[in-house]
Amino acid sequence: MPARARSRAIGRPRQDSGIAARELLLDSAMQLFAERGAAATTIARIAARAGVTPAMVHYYFSDRDRLLDAVAGERLLPTLRSVWAPVAETGEVLPMLRGLVRRILKATEVMPWLPGLWLREILSEGGLLRSRVLKGMPFEYVRHLIATVAAAQREGTINRDLDPRLVLMSVLGTTLLPLATMHMWREIPVMQGVGREDLARHAEALLVSAFSPPQQRRTRGK
Repeated sequence: MPARARSRAIGRPRQDSGIAARELLLDSAMQLFAERGAAATTIARIAARAGVTPAMVHYYFSDRDRLLDAVAGERLLPTLRSVWAPVAETGEVLPMLRGLVRRILKATEVMPWLPGLWLREILSEGGLLRSRVLKGMPFEYVRHLIATVAAAQREGTINRDLDPRLVLMSVLGTTLLPLATMHMWREIPVMQGVGREDLARHAEALLVSAFSPPQQRRTRGK
């Protein structure tokens, strides 16, 4: 093999193996960000988790900022869009909410570190991924859900006391937050045996109940 070819083989992975190595590095980074936070995760630790050298991380991402951009742009934002985009396919609130719950649970099966990452890097102050994710988050679908809830309230088919702007918080609070703390509440004796499907049914039931029309008040004297 010519020296030039040998040099290229040593210095650069082949295209197919290179794609796999890059994907592995992104997965390793997300896992560690969820466990420790991005600020506390070094390039060396990411490399060790992936089983490569730190030089390989720099080869694919140049620097830490490029790695953070890739995690947000190639992992988190596409996942958020796949979860939220189907919202625009219906004009009914309850199917929207049921679909959101199911898609969030499905996404966290594929990316089990997503809830912890969301809690550490998006919700917590100082999260290094927050601005990157919020900048590209598909808010047009969130706005569609808000508008649909508000329209249903005007029609009297949904509880008027609910604030449409807080629907997003309600969905995340019944899905990602419990998933992010699952390792803790599973240690509580009365919570043992509660699984993801239990969580999905519970979240759906809470949201459907909350967004259903309020019960008619009893008239006085009855």
